[in-house]
Amino acid sequence: MASILRRHVLLLTVAAVIFSIVPDSDSIPFILFHGIGDKCSGGVSNFTQLLSNLSGSPGSCLEIGNGETDSWFMPLTHQASLACEKVKMMTELSQGYNIVAQSQGNLVARGLIEFCDDAPPVINYVSLGGPHAGIAAIPKCSSGPFCAIAEALMKLEIYNDFVQDHIAPSGYVKIPGEMTKYLEHSKYLPKLNNERPDQRNSTFKDRFMSLHNLVLVMFQNDTTLIPKETSWFGYYTDDGFDSLLSTQQTKLYIEDWIGLKALDDVGQVKFVSVSGDHLMISYKDVVKYVVPYLMHTSL
Repeated sequence: MASILRRHVLLLTVAAVIFSIVPDSDSIPFILFHGIGDKCSGGVSNFTQLLSNLSGSPGSCLEIGNGETDSWFMPLTHQASLACEKVKMMTELSQGYNIVAQSQGNLVARGLIEFCDDAPPVINYVSLGGPHAGIAAIPKCSSGPFCAIAEALMKLEIYNDFVQDHIAPSGYVKIPGEMTKYLEHSKYLPKLNNERPDQRNSTFKDRFMSLHNLVLVMFQNDTTLIPKETSWFGYYTDDGFDSLLSTQQTKLYIEDWIGLKALDDVGQVKFVSVSGDHLMISYKDVVKYVVPYLMHTSL
């Protein structure tokens, strides 16, 4: 998947050179978080440059650890903490910035938004194929022996402390019918989504609600995220795979655990559906749904 994405992004980048915009000194900078098994160099670097060329805004990919391996083996709590410290050291972000995140990188981005104290404000946040409500199947390995080890460990016992502490995607695997185990032992997503009734944090909610625009992009042919509706915070019912709840039918939305409903009520959430498999966004859709939220003009 990573190699296919790199080729796809290279073609997009070549097209973008023709229509690039001269960077504006008043533009709001953006940072990009890549997905699992990827790194800031190569295709992700090309995609970052593409967005900068099209928007006229300075952008950079924020690497966590060594990228590819740590995206699998560094727990998401630690990844979000590192992102927090890096952002606070970037003086160019001090007046505010935008975020674009791919796949698992969305959970790092949201951890940065919700958990990071004394951080500069995030203005617009564009989510590309983010597993926001969790995934109901262990992600398939496609990037070498290290992720094969991670996949094997998760198949043994996803809610084991060792797995939770050492395998990043274990922090958002959410198996319908195993909600008690999930809420008791999952170490990332229940906190991020304010799912534990006795531990709901109003600060996390307030920070998420401070976004000016939240753009949630779902890929219609996504076979990596199960269900693909998790990109919009939709998910299965707690008791099994038979029923799939839309965003507006979930308790997270109805009871507004993180402020998603509040943002939606004032028109600050954009639910976008695009063609293609996981992260395979077209040039046309990049221009239409991503670039406007990176430009210095307010939307």
